[in-house]
Amino acid sequence: MFKRIYLSLRWRIWYTINKSKFKQLGKKTFIHKPLSIEGKQNISVGKNVYVAYKTWLAAMPYTGFNDCKLIIGDGCRIGNFNHIYATQSIIFGNNVLTADKVYISDNLHNYEDISIPILHQPVKQIGTVTIGENSWIGENVCIMGANIGTHCVIGANSVVTKDIPDYCVAVGTPAKVIKRYCFKTNTWIKTN
Repeated sequence: MFKRIYLSLRWRIWYTINKSKFKQLGKKTFIHKPLSIEGKQNISVGKNVYVAYKTWLAAMPYTGFNDCKLIIGDGCRIGNFNHIYATQSIIFGNNVLTADKVYISDNLHNYEDISIPILHQPVKQIGTVTIGENSWIGENVCIMGANIGTHCVIGANSVVTKDIPDYCVAVGTPAKVIKRYCFKTNTWIKTN
């Protein structure tokens, strides 16, 4: 009982302190001891969202897009040690679940000029990212400049560089669709 009251009070205090710092911050939302939050003015977080321990959230217009945004929909649960970095646009639909150590980015470091250390080369935009509602992103997944459809499952350790359609299970490096939901039979069907 005491723990529930303590957590509720902690959430309310955190929300009150941080509400005005974000572009939008929904009620009953809590970000637990973030590693870093950059560009809060470009980050919108829906209601009833929980972002777990040591996650890094960023929305910084390093690639020249003035309308840089990171949007996390209502009811999302973001795992521990996630790294989510937008330089143009990353959008989570409602009720997205990520496991721990997930990396999501719409950009890469340039590496083309071998006379300049990669560290000193500019950031390159590779594509916007949208994760459809009700999707689940497994442990250690990397999503780079690709879209995930509605109600998808991305298996652990997958690297997503191409779009995944709605109602699919994708695994591997690079991620490939291995199952699709069939609405005629109401079952998941293996595919190649």
